[in-house]
Amino acid sequence: MFDTLQDRLNSAFKSLRGKGRLTEADIDATCREIRIALLEADVNLSVVKEFVGAVKHRARGTELSGALNPSQQIIKIVDEELVAILGGETRTIRFAKKPPTVIMLAGLQGAGKTTLAGKLGRWLREQGHSPLLVAADLQRPNAVNQLQVVGERAGVHVFAPEPGVTTAGGADQPTGDPVLVARRAMYHAQQKLYDVVVVDTAGRLGVDEELMRQAAAIKAEVRPQETLFVVDAMIGQDAVNTARAFAEGVGFDGVVLTKLDGDARGGAALSIAKVTGRPIMFASNGEQLTDFDVFHPDRMASRILGMGDVLTLIEQAERTFDAEQSAKAAAKLQSKGGSDFGLADFLQQMQMVRKMGPLSKIFGMLPGMGEMKDQIANIDEREVDRIEAIIQSMTPAERDDPKILNGSRRARIARGSGVEVSDVNNLVNRFMEARKVMSQLAGGSMPGMPPVPGLPGGSGGGGGARKGKQQAKRKKAGKGVSGNPAKRREQGRPSAPAADGAAAFGQLPKGPQDAQQAMADFDLPPELRKMFDKR
Repeated sequence: MFDTLQDRLNSAFKSLRGKGRLTEADIDATCREIRIALLEADVNLSVVKEFVGAVKHRARGTELSGALNPSQQIIKIVDEELVAILGGETRTIRFAKKPPTVIMLAGLQGAGKTTLAGKLGRWLREQGHSPLLVAADLQRPNAVNQLQVVGERAGVHVFAPEPGVTTAGGADQPTGDPVLVARRAMYHAQQKLYDVVVVDTAGRLGVDEELMRQAAAIKAEVRPQETLFVVDAMIGQDAVNTARAFAEGVGFDGVVLTKLDGDARGGAALSIAKVTGRPIMFASNGEQLTDFDVFHPDRMASRILGMGDVLTLIEQAERTFDAEQSAKAAAKLQSKGGSDFGLADFLQQMQMVRKMGPLSKIFGMLPGMGEMKDQIANIDEREVDRIEAIIQSMTPAERDDPKILNGSRRARIARGSGVEVSDVNNLVNRFMEARKVMSQLAGGSMPGMPPVPGLPGGSGGGGGARKGKQQAKRKKAGKGVSGNPAKRREQGRPSAPAADGAAAFGQLPKGPQDAQQAMADFDLPPELRKMFDKR
C-alpha cells in the first residue's frame, strides 16, 4: 500500500547523499518533495501541513547530530514525525476488572467488520481469553451466517439467536431486534463464563441517522470497554470524514484498519489517527484469519521508510516455528559436518516458513528490501510447491541421505513430481551447497573469515595446533626441501642462530654496539634521542 509513498520519500532522501551539511536550500527542496509525496498518497491536507512544518522546524534547529550525515538526519526526523502522526505509542485493549470485557465493532458496510470479528476472536483466544462473538448485524443478507462460518474457522463460539435478513417472496425482510440480541448475549456470556464479548454491528453504505441511532442504542445496552471503528484503508479521504461522523454520533475509542494489503495510496492510515485523536489499535493486512496484528506506529513508520519490520517478523517466527524442531535441526547441522540434516528436515523448515505468509511479505519485512520491490513482487510461490513435490516424491531413506540418489532414482522422482530430471539435480545440488554453508555457520567457521579464538578452526582451537604439529613433523623428516635448484642451494646454507628476543619486526639487538647501530639507523626526534642516550 505504501510503495508509492516509499519510492517518493527515498528519491527525496537520495538528493542529500554525499553532502557534508544541510543548507536552507536542501531543507526547502527536501520538504517540498515530502509534501508532494504525502499529498499524492492522499494524506489529509491539514496533516501534511503540520507534518512538513515540524520536519522543517527540526531540520533547521540545533538538535541535529554531528554523527549523522544530512540524509540520515532527515530520515531520523521524518521517522519520528511519522511515528507521532500514527499515534506515538502502541495501544492495547483495556480489559474490564470484572469480566466480561465488551468490544463493540462499528463502521460502514463493506469495511470488513464481520471478518475482523473472527480475526479478533482468534487473536484473543491465542492470548488465553475465552471470547464470544455476537451476531448483532441483522440487516445485511447472510451476515449472521458469515459470522458463524468465520467463528467456526477461528475456533470461537458465536451467539446468533436470530437468523437476520431472510429472503421471502423476492424481498429481503429483516427479523429480530439487534439491541435485544446484544442484551441476551451479555446474559449468555455471564452464564457461560466468557471473559470477552465481541459485538458485530450492522453498517450502511453511508452515514445516516438510522445507523447512528442503532449503534448508539447497542452501545448504551452493552456499555463496552472498547468501541472500535473499523475502516477500509483503501477509501482514502472519505475514511477521515466517516471517522469524524462516527466520533460525533456514537464515539469510539480506537481504530482498526482493514485491507492494508491493497494497492491504494494509504493516506487514511496516515491521517485518521491525527485527525480524530484516536489511536490505531489493530491492522488487518490480508484475507486469512492470521493476517491480523497489533498496530505499532514505530514499526509502520519503519516500513514506510523502507527500513523493514524485523520485530514483527521475529514475533511471527516465534508463533509459527516449533522451538523443539528448530533445536533438533540446528543440532543436526552442527554434528558430523551437517550430514545428518536431510531433505526431510529442510522440507519441515520450509513449510514452517510458508506458514508465516507469502514469501514476498516475509522478504518485505527485511531491512533494505525497499529497493528490491520488483524482484520481491515477482517471487513465484509455485517454485516452492515444485520443491515440495520433488521432496515428497522421495523415499524416507532418500530424504535422509541424498547421496544415494543415482540416475534411476532421480528419473523416478522426476516422473513422480511432474518435473524434469534437471530440476531434481538442481534441487539436490543447491541443497548440498546450502547445507555445507549452514553447517559452517552453525559451527562458527567460514572459509575466508579470520580465525576466532574458541571457535572450530580458529586460533586457540584444536585445528591450528594439529596443523602446527604436522608442519613440524614434515620439517623434521626433511620433507620441506624445494624442488627449485636455486632455492634448494639457498636452503642448504647454514642459517644464523635465532636470537632469544626475536620480534615480529626482525631481530632485536643483542649488545651495546648493536643497539647504538640500530639507533643510528633511525631518524629519531632530538627529545626521544636524549632519552635513549641517557640510558
